[in-house]
Amino acid sequence: MNIGIWVLGDQININQAALQSCTEKDNIFVIIIESLEYIQVRPYHQQKLVLIWSAMRHFAVELLQAGWQVTHTKSTDFETPLKHWIETNQITELRVIKPNDKPFIEVIKNLQIPCDIKIIPNNLFIWHETEFQAWARNRKRLLMEDFYREGRKRLKILMNQNKPVGEKWNFDKENRKYPKGKLNTPKNLWFKPDEITREVINKVKNLNFTKYGEIESFRWAVTRQQALQVLDNFIQNSLPNFGDYQDAMVTGEETLWHSLLSPYINLGLLHPLEVIKKVESAYQNQQLKLNSVEGFIRQILGWREYMRGVYLLMDDEYSQSNWFNHNQPLPEFFWDANKTDMNCLHQVLIQVQNTGYAHHIQRLMVLSNFALISGISPQEVENWFHAAFIDAYDWVMQTNVLGMGLFADGGILASKPYAASANYINKMSDYCKDCVYNWKLRVTPPQHKGNNSPACPFNYFYWDFLARHRDKLKSQGRMNFVLANLDKMDSEELENIHLKAEKWHSQKTSCRSQGIGNRE
Repeated sequence: MNIGIWVLGDQININQAALQSCTEKDNIFVIIIESLEYIQVRPYHQQKLVLIWSAMRHFAVELLQAGWQVTHTKSTDFETPLKHWIETNQITELRVIKPNDKPFIEVIKNLQIPCDIKIIPNNLFIWHETEFQAWARNRKRLLMEDFYREGRKRLKILMNQNKPVGEKWNFDKENRKYPKGKLNTPKNLWFKPDEITREVINKVKNLNFTKYGEIESFRWAVTRQQALQVLDNFIQNSLPNFGDYQDAMVTGEETLWHSLLSPYINLGLLHPLEVIKKVESAYQNQQLKLNSVEGFIRQILGWREYMRGVYLLMDDEYSQSNWFNHNQPLPEFFWDANKTDMNCLHQVLIQVQNTGYAHHIQRLMVLSNFALISGISPQEVENWFHAAFIDAYDWVMQTNVLGMGLFADGGILASKPYAASANYINKMSDYCKDCVYNWKLRVTPPQHKGNNSPACPFNYFYWDFLARHRDKLKSQGRMNFVLANLDKMDSEELENIHLKAEKWHSQKTSCRSQGIGNRE
């Protein structure tokens, strides 16, 4: 009996379940496929394609060196090379880890190949799918905080017997500082492309379909050894101050104290539990600040595992969630940062174009926040996030963008919409000081002349969002304080705000049809 193992592009780990299911390597055949079929669904960031394909090629070499019989092939689809490989090696059973993304599960189900397919449970997460289902069963609300605490207890992470270390589960209130004065941010660990990566870069450059983003500045890790170096560098140089400033946004600082580990965990190069264990060990041995350590662990053991669990729990209709019935088209500047003069959006979007990366507050409180309050279609926003970010997959983006960022699911996983005016951005960044818009103004006053600091679009979109959805938002208890402020505004001002928001969209639509830019 010859067994085949198909290693998918986000399952790159020597300890992954399909490989581990084979105790001997005799009569075991491994295949890794670079297919053009799946990457044409949307215009992916070029650096994402380079990262995945280069990591796959390096992993094929690693498997060969470990004694596996490996076929690495490039194809326009998956089925053709699978059929040829199965027939050549007389494979009777194909084993593959259950894909993370639901659409790819359907791809596998629809394969017409001459052997049985065995789907093996995914072991590249901390919680197994059935464990999350058991936890979620009979709960009225799927609160992340409850899930996170359960994970801490189960795994005995940052626990002192039955109580959390530091007597608190969550130190988030200590993680909202803005760094003042001259910054001494840590140096991130980047890598010069080797021969394999350079070959992939040339391949991606020459693809004859639509792509997104810059490619020349590719510096990401592409092997497990490099990813481990990034983890160690983060723990030694960034983790000590990560907590304090994890919500800050600073012009010219792409990464601040963030780990940049999500692309590697999502590929399988690092296992989330090994990352958590190393961070907890550093806390114990180096006496690091608890708010930094707890805040980082919560992102993985809490948010990451929770988002994946909810994604698998929801039915296929979740992807079409649109609780606010938002249907404005995605502005062109999401694909070309130079088409906006809102400095916060420009700074974040140009960074995404250049690197495929932005940290969680840039994603949530700048990009998603703007999309939410301006009424952009949740499906268009989610599609852009999926295409643009180097760590993005279906399971990551549906819950993060539709649920957390846009509240399109009506509160299944978030307790309130993450909507904010320019005041938040001014508080947590330096973007507003160099912007052509005035972060203090809700509408431009009548005496305004020329181009001197008109009202920030974040402000009139924010208040218009609250006014348009007042009735729905009343059902969200945490919104009542904000709605009370809305009630203090007179009807004339609210009407001016609404007209300003509508004018912005009409100008964008007009300019899009004419192929020209405009001042927001």
